[in-house]
Amino acid sequence: MGLGSIGFPGLILILVIALIIFGPKKLPEIGKAAGNTLREFKKSTQDLTSDVSDEVKETKDIVKKDDQNK
Repeated sequence: MGLGSIGFPGLILILVIALIIFGPKKLPEIGKAAGNTLREFKKSTQDLTSDVSDEVKETKDIVKKDDQNK
């Protein structure tokens, strides 16, 4: 049961509740903050993934060189 199972009616309900709680003036600010947070999270995830893949590549190169020296 992930975020993909919310569906359109559930999404509308969430937006209406958010509009009632925060009001129309505050809602765009909250959306912008959520977007910036999501963007930063994706960037951090990509950086971490590239760091790990670089280390795996370096380890493979070291193992390959070690195997050639034997």
